[in-house]
Amino acid sequence: MSKKIKYTEGSMGKYKLSDFKRVDKSFFPPPEELAKRMKNTKITISLSDDSVTFFKEEAKKHNVQYQRMIRQVLDDYVRHQKKHQG
Repeated sequence: MSKKIKYTEGSMGKYKLSDFKRVDKSFFPPPEELAKRMKNTKITISLSDDSVTFFKEEAKKHNVQYQRMIRQVLDDYVRHQKKHQG
């Protein structure tokens, strides 16, 4: 039988539990945003070697696909632009 973990105020390495209480909830998308699948269109694009190398290295560190990371950056950019257009 495993012990139940009880979380309390106190140190968590360099973080304290109270640090996490200040997280801006508007940062996180609502669940329906996370659940929806968008239609993708395949394209051919030429990117700089530096950009591709960066995304491949970061993807490897985080065990994700580098193309998915690039797609996410572009999607975030588009959402930001749409939100701030007048």
